[in-house]
Amino acid sequence: MVPITYYLLLAAALFCMGMFGVLVRTNALVVFMCVELMLNAVNLTFLAFSRMHGDGIGHVSAFFVIAVAAAEAAIGLAIVIAVFRSRGSVNVDDIRTMKH
Repeated sequence: MVPITYYLLLAAALFCMGMFGVLVRTNALVVFMCVELMLNAVNLTFLAFSRMHGDGIGHVSAFFVIAVAAAEAAIGLAIVIAVFRSRGSVNVDDIRTMKH
């Protein structure tokens, strides 16, 4: 059996990689992918603690986070497509100003 520490270290590494991508990248699609990576790290943490405690609440929480992440991805992709059609770019630096 794998100790919970390994799961938590993996989740922390995934979360840090996602946070680094959000802070460094300028492409909006890559930023959304990094946010999804961070949400998956949170899911791994929920599942690790659920396994440690022996209850199913972590599974329910992870399922809820997956549902919210799917909605976030759909809305985020729709916004990126709309911005690309109006501006011709998905670069975050080009999107910062709200004026057209």
